Amino acid sequence: MAVKLRLTRVGKTKQPQYRIVAADSRSPRDGRFIEIIGQYNPRQEPSVVNLDADKAAQYLADGAQPTERVAKLLQIAGVELPAKVAAKVGGPGGKADKIEKKAQKVEKKAEKAATEADAATAAGDDAEAAS
Repeated sequence: MAVKLRLTRVGKTKQPQYRIVAADSRSPRDGRFIEIIGQYNPRQEPSVVNLDADKAAQYLADGAQPTERVAKLLQIAGVELPAKVAAKVGGPGGKADKIEKKAQKVEKKAEKAATEADAATAAGDDAEAAS
């Protein structure tokens, strides 16, 4: 059985609150779960995360895979994540790094296009001056 640490939505319509649960990966989002290990309330300012760090660490040690959001909440709560999970969330090689690298590539392409446009304009000006 593959165990996931994920969020389960509770609360009224348009007033979400979440439980952080350990559940079988095949069960539905708000369906069956093994154990509640914490709560997350994004509507309060600042967001509130109540978490049993010992239970979370035990599930991670046993091989449970947290979702991206739960992994971030675990980091906020101070739970040490396995290296594989930490890389996905925000460590080296994580999603944030990939987004940053993509932004740098786009920036380089824009600079290259600008320099080519400047060169083409300069060549056109030289041709008009020679005429």
